[in-house]
Amino acid sequence: MLQAHGVSYAWSQNSPMYALIDGNNFYVSCERVFDPKLEGRPVVVLSNNDGCVVARSQEVKALGVKMGVPWFQLRDLAKQHGIVAKSSNYSLYGDMSARMMAVLGRYSPEQEVYSIDECFLGMDGVPGGERAECGRRIRAQARQWLGLPVCVGFGATRTLAKLANFVAKKRPAFGGVCDLAALPPAELDALLDGIDVGEVWGVGYRGTPRLKALGLDNVKALRDADPKWLRREFSVVLERTVAELNGTPCIELEEEAPNKQQIMSSRAFGAYVYDLAGLEEAVATYVGRAAEKLRRQGSRAGAVQVYVRTNPFKEDHPQYQRGLTVPLPEPADDTRLLARAALACLRRLYKPGYAYQKAGVMLLDLSDAGHAQGALFATDRGNPALMRVMDRINACWGRGTLRLAAEGVHQGWRMRRGMMSPCYTTRWAELPVVR
Repeated sequence: MLQAHGVSYAWSQNSPMYALIDGNNFYVSCERVFDPKLEGRPVVVLSNNDGCVVARSQEVKALGVKMGVPWFQLRDLAKQHGIVAKSSNYSLYGDMSARMMAVLGRYSPEQEVYSIDECFLGMDGVPGGERAECGRRIRAQARQWLGLPVCVGFGATRTLAKLANFVAKKRPAFGGVCDLAALPPAELDALLDGIDVGEVWGVGYRGTPRLKALGLDNVKALRDADPKWLRREFSVVLERTVAELNGTPCIELEEEAPNKQQIMSSRAFGAYVYDLAGLEEAVATYVGRAAEKLRRQGSRAGAVQVYVRTNPFKEDHPQYQRGLTVPLPEPADDTRLLARAALACLRRLYKPGYAYQKAGVMLLDLSDAGHAQGALFATDRGNPALMRVMDRINACWGRGTLRLAAEGVHQGWRMRRGMMSPCYTTRWAELPVVR
């Protein structure tokens, strides 16, 4: 039995049913939680260095602004329509995501966090006649407890649940909740006939033109196509997608996300870097972030890759781009050992006379820290206790509170975020003050 919001459900393994809950315009919604004056106003969130649009409110979408548009191209439109631009605040968005997932997890013992603003729930125990009401409770609770608007889609497979969520979001008549399994067959056919085939999870922008050229331009046409023929013409993946559209589950929930096979940390600089010292600060900082993620998933790295590059869009500037990978004497998760190897790579890569625009670090050849085979004659295996202390301090007081001296202090190369809102939920000094 599971009780959520005062309602109990009995779970069974029969009649699979899934829900997909998705935060609406998530980054913008997070900004609006702590700044209610943004409600109803056109708002965009920008990428690193305040470059491109990565999130849009409905008001901005109605103006025809596309994802990825450079902010400098929107300045005139922004003045005309009062568009508010915010720098990306990933600390805020990540914390709000964790809170949202904790609330949604109360509705099912089976939860897969699919992305920062989406999760699947196994809903086998919710009777068919109660699913829509359950979806409305989820929406109400996310709004009341977190201030976040969400939409809920139910389906017999994950693909159908994803499609139901699309309908819930795009068709106001559904009120933010869509249960495809509850629709009469004729009504379902009419609905699917009006949805572009490109909206099916897994089809993608590459497969859409080919499918349309073959006359499969909507979801109903794809659902009714011969799966064996699709496998021959496309792939086994599309065959499974069609099976899912017909209600046969082919993709199970992953309640625990698999460990990453490689971990990367990379950013474009807020200002060009010309000297080795600035590059060393950036690379050491990126190693620190990657090493923290490495330890969090219980892994060690067997190799480190570093790359640097100039701005490829500045054709009048001298161009240089190069990367280097070095194996470690033995797998490591100690930030100091990883930084030592990365900085040695960087010194071999660096060439003076260039305006460097970006650098990155990748940890490769990952293995389970509990089963990593050490080198017989290794002289430095790191200090696990020191790393645990550093991770705990940074988790409590904020990333970078305790870091390597090589990361520098002023970090003039850091990316620009001139319009970033405070980290309301993760930094004590930035809590809202009531006077």
